[in-house]
Amino acid sequence: MGCTSVLSRVPRFAVMFVSMLAAAAPAAAQDLDYVPGEVIVKLRGGQGASGAQRFMGKAVSAGGLKLQRSWAGINMHKFSVRADAPPKDVLAIVQELQGDPDVEFAEPNYYVRSQSTGVEREISAQEFEATGSSGSMSQTSAHIEAESAWTIMSPNAPVVTVAIIDTGIDYNHRVFAASGAIWTNPNEVPGNGIDDDRNGYVDDVRGWNFVANTASPMDDDGHGTHVAGIVLGVTQNIRANPISTAKIRLMPLKFLDSKGVGTTSDAIEAIYYAANNGAQVLNNSWGGGGFSQALIDAINYAYSRKAVFVAAAGNSSSNNDASPTYPANYAFPNLISVAATNDWDGLAGFSNFGKFTVHVGSPGVSILSTLPNDTFGYANGTSMATPFVAGVAALMLREAPAMNGYQIKNLILGGIDNASSLANKVATSGRLNVHSSVERAKATSPDPYMPAYDPASNGASRAPAQAKTAAGCGLVGKAILDGGGGQGPMRMIAFFGLLAALMAPILLSVYLRRKDGKNNRRHERYQIDSRVRVRFGDRELVGQVSSISLGGVQLNTDAWLEQGGVVTMQIASPDGKDVISVEGRVVWSEEQKRYGVAFQNAEDGALAAISRWTQSLLRT
Repeated sequence: MGCTSVLSRVPRFAVMFVSMLAAAAPAAAQDLDYVPGEVIVKLRGGQGASGAQRFMGKAVSAGGLKLQRSWAGINMHKFSVRADAPPKDVLAIVQELQGDPDVEFAEPNYYVRSQSTGVEREISAQEFEATGSSGSMSQTSAHIEAESAWTIMSPNAPVVTVAIIDTGIDYNHRVFAASGAIWTNPNEVPGNGIDDDRNGYVDDVRGWNFVANTASPMDDDGHGTHVAGIVLGVTQNIRANPISTAKIRLMPLKFLDSKGVGTTSDAIEAIYYAANNGAQVLNNSWGGGGFSQALIDAINYAYSRKAVFVAAAGNSSSNNDASPTYPANYAFPNLISVAATNDWDGLAGFSNFGKFTVHVGSPGVSILSTLPNDTFGYANGTSMATPFVAGVAALMLREAPAMNGYQIKNLILGGIDNASSLANKVATSGRLNVHSSVERAKATSPDPYMPAYDPASNGASRAPAQAKTAAGCGLVGKAILDGGGGQGPMRMIAFFGLLAALMAPILLSVYLRRKDGKNNRRHERYQIDSRVRVRFGDRELVGQVSSISLGGVQLNTDAWLEQGGVVTMQIASPDGKDVISVEGRVVWSEEQKRYGVAFQNAEDGALAAISRWTQSLLRT
């Protein structure tokens, strides 16, 4: 069926919805927190060494740039402005680079930060050992059932490695040293000054320090050591004396400095290191900065290696649905975004939330864990909530090592404890349960299925949106399953009717016409960033609408639709201060032999809000 024949059946609300999405499109680059004079550049593939050399020559001679770091395996490079070059704004450099035919993308090197509100109280080792009875988890009073999970763990199981991508770890701490919890590189000879395993890092026996570019990932802040103690504490009693041999290994990857501040370039390198050196779980108790395609590529690489990527939702008391926090907001099939809860399963006052973008709650208030120099202390933050989830993922992989990050995520989100206080705050409306998650892993057969995933569709794009199908209708089938407790994998299907309900209305959009009705189109496509949520049964699908064009809409999705499903469209005002949601029901047309979306009984308030937003956006 041609696109024009669809127009007559498109509901009026769908016209207004797609128009609003165009207005909400993110800018190519925003005035965000980034390293002065530094940019990250990825070159286009297929050009070989000569193409890279050609670009380097241009960057140095004409661009006034200096190469700081290269990751040849991914064709990515970090540049800084040369000291002898005229001062130049980072965003101006990015804009110039994006126009280079050799460049796939360029972006600022953003700052990111740890997601802790700080240590509220320190205690000694003696006080720590005396805080509770033997066999108790001791780190939180929330009923996450860690101790009962220990009773069903298999005694002899593979050791799982968890990468602590943070400020480092005090690997000399009595808890880690006595339990043997710190990961060691089996292919590296310590202290010989040689890169024995040829992975690009000399003497990386126990991880790497990406801040100082050394083989000593010692924690000089305390944040990473606290996070590491929580991960280990989920898997065993770290207060026991003598302590038991660890069932997991912690890989120290220091990319945050002594103030808990790091950069996306170092985070990217740490993620690649973790994935290449066998880490099956990546704990990321940090966030901030702007949208980063380079960081997306790194997470996608970890996904391809079957790893679980656990990320802190943030500590700004804000709604991540409306104000994204990265990397937690990247919609990867293996990424779990974690909010912080208190001992009574209420959302912590500082914690970010998001009905669509934050997946699960986890204890993050007054969490007791390790600190440098054989001390211990209590801390708050989504930084503390995240490692509980990472620890659970590690226990599950001990029981079922063939499972991939996508399957582990779905099992964790399907095994939560429901909490009414988290309804509409996190996607699952629940808090982590260690015992249930481990039990589900033991009872479920590994499934090799992993949804095909295009990182270019993840959120905003810095390049003009491109249609991915013929005939200009914008039909695409790609996405992630978010939440849900289903045991079986969700298979991908392109469903025409859903897209048909969303496509051609752009022809009528107020953004493409003057007030006098004359066509004022200047660009063939608009890039947008909108989340479409589909519910059916106990499962939910998050799709990403990523472009609209003359032919219509591109929607990314990867799951079966069943008759009667509900599509929830979340619409943000241009300034991001106002968000409304409208639901349409997926219906089957016997006459057309396809699914469609009926937006019946749209609330007048929603229509009025959209009309109000668009008044100031009409072109004159």
